Amino acid sequence: MKILQLHSSFIEYRPIEKESSLAEEIEQRTYRLEDLVVLFTCVESGDSLETAYVAINEVKEFLSQVKSNRILIYPYAHLSANLANPSEALRILNEMKAYAESLGIEAYRAPFGWCKAFSISVKGHPLAEQFRSISPEKEKAVGTREVVSRALEAEEKIKSSWFIIKPDGNMVPVEEFDFKGYENLRKFANYEISKSRAAQQTPPHVTLMRKLEIADYEDASDPGNFRWYPKGNLIKSLIEDFVTDKVIEYGALKVETPIMYDLEHPALANYLHRFPARQYIVKSEDKDLFLRFSACFGQFLMLHDAQISYKHLPLKIYELTHYSFRREKSGELAGLRRLRAFTMPDCHALCANTEQAKEELIKRFKLSMETLEGIGLKRDDYELAVRFTSDFLSENRDFIISLVSLFGKPVLAEMWDERFFYFVFKWEFNFVDNLDKASALSTDQIDVENAERYGITYVDESGEKRAPLILHCSPSGAIERDIYALLEKAYKIQKMGEVPMLPLWLSPTQVRVIPVSESFFKEAEEIANELIGQNVRADWDDRPLTMQKKIREAEMEWVPYIIVVGQKEVETKILAVRDRRLKGERKIRRMKLEELIGEIKEEVRGKPFKPLTLPAALSKRPRFYG
Repeated sequence: MKILQLHSSFIEYRPIEKESSLAEEIEQRTYRLEDLVVLFTCVESGDSLETAYVAINEVKEFLSQVKSNRILIYPYAHLSANLANPSEALRILNEMKAYAESLGIEAYRAPFGWCKAFSISVKGHPLAEQFRSISPEKEKAVGTREVVSRALEAEEKIKSSWFIIKPDGNMVPVEEFDFKGYENLRKFANYEISKSRAAQQTPPHVTLMRKLEIADYEDASDPGNFRWYPKGNLIKSLIEDFVTDKVIEYGALKVETPIMYDLEHPALANYLHRFPARQYIVKSEDKDLFLRFSACFGQFLMLHDAQISYKHLPLKIYELTHYSFRREKSGELAGLRRLRAFTMPDCHALCANTEQAKEELIKRFKLSMETLEGIGLKRDDYELAVRFTSDFLSENRDFIISLVSLFGKPVLAEMWDERFFYFVFKWEFNFVDNLDKASALSTDQIDVENAERYGITYVDESGEKRAPLILHCSPSGAIERDIYALLEKAYKIQKMGEVPMLPLWLSPTQVRVIPVSESFFKEAEEIANELIGQNVRADWDDRPLTMQKKIREAEMEWVPYIIVVGQKEVETKILAVRDRRLKGERKIRRMKLEELIGEIKEEVRGKPFKPLTLPAALSKRPRFYG
């Protein structure tokens, strides 16, 4: 990589004419930036993501010297005759910008693939003009602040064939499929094939998670780490308990493992480069440790030490990881959709052979659909992707079709001519949000490498040691993403003119009691306490506000049931209950308190319960946002 680095008072540039098929869509106007370092950058053949990191690390040091924090990455092919191919150059330029932003640098990039006119004013000091050359040898010498797995680089370069598989088994090239009636699938396919993960707008769920006092960014932490308010902590912990209960009912053994591991451990280091994720590195005495991105490491080491018979198979082992870590690109971080620290239910299964693995995978596929349904996401809310090698398809086509048929609607398929990863087959349920971005929720994989890598064996009927296949399943995906999906779904419902709400079992306040005046405070508090005693999350509004304002605020908090208490209700014991799900005259229901309690208990049957850790009287509650 060659870089002409200029500390500038300003630069103005204007795209004039496209000169590449990869030219980005951009408004043809004059762009101006002031007080910055301009990086005229030429990406050369052989450059990699490591090159991008080394270049930006050097630029950061220079910025501290000249007291600046703004850069413009300006594609400039004229510095070398040994150019990278355009798509690779664009990928590396994008990574430079994302990595710079992750270091706190204000970074911009001029459009790629355009002939541009520019004017520049370079500052007149000895350091203002510098030329840099980044070579592979320099990459090794300088190093970077993160480990980028070989699988991640392979994933970014991988050549895929894309299809739509219908429930009847027909496999259609994606460009030939008629998406009429399958708009969500079309959006998902476009997102996956384009591999454009960066968020250009704030997702709607970010506004909702703040407004509802669920969660927010934590500026004092690394980007992609969140603070959870009492209501959000409740919702999150309820989903965690629900998923864990489902997996234990399925027959998994619950364990707990460390969150950091030795980067140089032979089995771990090898697997690290077979998984497409970026790692956090922590130094401890003479060791470099990486923070786990899943429960695989600890569970596999545990299974290596276990004595396992064929009679134990399929052997299922589970952990709810608080937390898993992935150093996602800063430009791809977007609220709860894509973050760097997350809670992942992780269930592995050891299977004797492919047939047992396929049989178990179907059970887990059904388990995952039941789990998402219980959380509040129906099959129409997400799309299925299946990913496999061409060899796996030729040998297991009926199995793949059986999953698609079980799902009941067309699915996106990605096929590889060769295996890049540790798995030969993978499926995912993907939620498509209001910005047409997709995020994987539930998933499972058939792993053909890691049993041997970790020395995991079982004793077969003949007394011989065998390496099992390993299934990797998260029946819900990251808990944070489930909440993201629920909020994005609620926003979609709101756009259609319907009333947004969370499932009743996840609503922080299930019932709010509102007295019509101060003289009914005692009765309102008694009703709230009776509900609380029956494991219903209830509160009461004792604030000095009008009844209309109290009702309006309860509705803005998405409270499912609102009880208004006045003289009539006290005398008759028949309550006026506002049901959020109903409209018009039907919205106000007359019912006894025990009838309401029975209705709520029936609707939340089979779901975990936790109390809300906020005072029941609203006047005693702090505000966490807004």
